[in-house]
Amino acid sequence: MKFKAVIFDMDGVLVDTERYYLQRRADFFGSHHISIDHLTPSDFIGGNMKDIWPRILRDSYNENEAKQLQVEYDLYKKNTPMPYKELLFPDVTRILSYLQAQQVKIALASSSTMLDIDLALDTHHLRPYFDVILSGNDFKESKPNPEIYLSAMTKLEVNADESLIIEDSEKGIQAGKAAGATVWAVKDYRFGMNQARADRFVDTLTEAQKLLTSL
Repeated sequence: MKFKAVIFDMDGVLVDTERYYLQRRADFFGSHHISIDHLTPSDFIGGNMKDIWPRILRDSYNENEAKQLQVEYDLYKKNTPMPYKELLFPDVTRILSYLQAQQVKIALASSSTMLDIDLALDTHHLRPYFDVILSGNDFKESKPNPEIYLSAMTKLEVNADESLIIEDSEKGIQAGKAAGATVWAVKDYRFGMNQARADRFVDTLTEAQKLLTSL
């Protein structure tokens, strides 16, 4: 095994949530009569809402209004949770078990809130696989800022050249590369994300596991 640590993004890598997130956002902003038609899915995917309010509100952006909308959006998310029971990719447990058996350190570094992360992990009993679990909400800036990945590597006590990051979003790939790690992208066929900066591309985590086995 070439890598001492593997760091996973959550949405789009472990759970197939992106389409639900996009619809939930559209429903929320529609109920507030706020248009997000000027933005694309990739503007949201892999990032954190706290960083995108100026782009959503544009000329009408006001910091206090954005903070209030964030509070309302967080409450809306809490009341409309993701159906995580239905969304786990089928090969997640297999690759996590493989990595654990190989004594590879495992981290989760997601832009999602810890509430969503906890729900996803506990629904599928995945928490014991992870040595480190990080939420983008706990950092000043979200991806593409590399801070979350740098923190994960520090907590895992590994160097960037010993670390593999598995991502899907443009922002996440940029963050991983900025952190100095190797980045593999789960191919996007639905949202038009630019994944060109990834070091390698896989269709599934099963394919990623086969590649890891051959290293």
